[in-house]
Amino acid sequence: MLAKTRTCALSGLNGFLVEVEVDISPGLPAFNIVGLPDAAVRESSERVRAAIRNSGCEFPLKRVTVGLAPADVKKSGPSYDLPIAIGVLLSTGQIPDRLDGALLLGELALDGKLRPTQGTLPMVAVGRAKGFKSVFVPSPNADEASLVNGVTIFPVDTLSQLAAHLRGEEDISPYNPKARPPRKQPDREVRQADLADVRGQEHAKRALEVAAAGAHNILMVGPPGSGKTLLARCLPSVLPPMVGDDALEVTTIYSVAGLLPAGSPLIADRPFRSPHYTISNAGLVGGGMIPRPGEITLSHRGVLFLDELPEFGHSSLEVLRQPIEDKVVTISRAQGTMTFPANFMLVAAMNPCPCGFFGDPQRACTCTITGVARYQRRISGPLMDRIDIFVDVPRVEYEKLVQPAQAEDSATVRGRINAARALQHSRFGTKKIAANAEMGPVEVWEHCQVEEGAKSLLQLAMNQLSLSARGFHRVLKVARTIADLAGSDQILTPHLAEALQYRPRTLV
Repeated sequence: MLAKTRTCALSGLNGFLVEVEVDISPGLPAFNIVGLPDAAVRESSERVRAAIRNSGCEFPLKRVTVGLAPADVKKSGPSYDLPIAIGVLLSTGQIPDRLDGALLLGELALDGKLRPTQGTLPMVAVGRAKGFKSVFVPSPNADEASLVNGVTIFPVDTLSQLAAHLRGEEDISPYNPKARPPRKQPDREVRQADLADVRGQEHAKRALEVAAAGAHNILMVGPPGSGKTLLARCLPSVLPPMVGDDALEVTTIYSVAGLLPAGSPLIADRPFRSPHYTISNAGLVGGGMIPRPGEITLSHRGVLFLDELPEFGHSSLEVLRQPIEDKVVTISRAQGTMTFPANFMLVAAMNPCPCGFFGDPQRACTCTITGVARYQRRISGPLMDRIDIFVDVPRVEYEKLVQPAQAEDSATVRGRINAARALQHSRFGTKKIAANAEMGPVEVWEHCQVEEGAKSLLQLAMNQLSLSARGFHRVLKVARTIADLAGSDQILTPHLAEALQYRPRTLV
């Protein structure tokens, strides 16, 4: 007897429908899976066999053939266990076909329990797009699956429970996210870094505020212990939370990567990723035989913090150039090409030289001029040209370290940033531009007009700083953000002057 069930699979961040056909025919006992399965899918034969027996059902001592269609697409992962097991039970007549075209997702343990499945959110989303009205998922994934509107989610704990539901012996109630118990709060919350914790560094904090308001890339240069890392870790406390499609997109990425926090089906806080400088190219950009998201995709709509920037491998830094401009990263493999989103805010920190004290007024630098120049040349000119804001973070004086905290806290700064982001949202309307840093040449020409008196300053800066066309546009974008923070419709001379002082200066 032939039985058919349906499930979903993933290709990058996108799902596609898979039809699972199970045929049981006379012959020597065998269990074959066809349709380009990987090792995890082929091993499902043993998991399904044990799960069916341990769930009080009978596994047929005949020839079992499972076909996964479309047959020309590579199948990976253990999420095919449940549809294969239900197909076997349907073929042997142990349960009636009451699925009504529902999707089945889930990995089976040997005792018949369902384990959580990665990528549930995009798979349920593609099911809705294909017209499916109900989906059976493992209970731990029900909260995540319920983020997709218009689909009835049935949480399943065990294979025997689903079999009893299909026989009409025990109903599985549809999942109601509003009825779930409140998540238990941990005894001790981890406190975010706050700008009020940073002593001194007013100039650097102002640059960080401008960067956050317009999603600009920023590079901080200073000696060890001056507060560069602490400033970067304050960014999550001032960035506006994600809403709507942005939150769903980031949640989809983390679902596919298997990094979705337990008890938090929707990620509302912007990601903050801080990889170590020993990271490989594949870890940073993404890759593998079956490409997976890398750090730049995991920081989508958030912050990618690269501490000790010159210590990263040259090739690792150069691969950032294309994603910074295009906001996506494309990975090509023999099986095909996949595109991942990579719209992140780059925040980098570095020392001015190998010993870290070049230009420090209190501690002598032990590096040669040649060594300093070689160290700084590790960051290529094209990559530097893609950074909007450069800021010096000098040593903090003793008087500022011991005085009581008088700086603005992150909540106050976040209020100004939210107001500036609201202006940008109203300015760009329905365009796919969320912040000033994402403007293209057309938007720069339309929205970054400077007052008449500032044009001579802009021309002088173009010549004195030897700005490229890209650098010229980045100055105007930063000036537009400064004007937004000031609530000005036009870029005035003070706004342009502040933007120009964030351009890089030769250190050697």
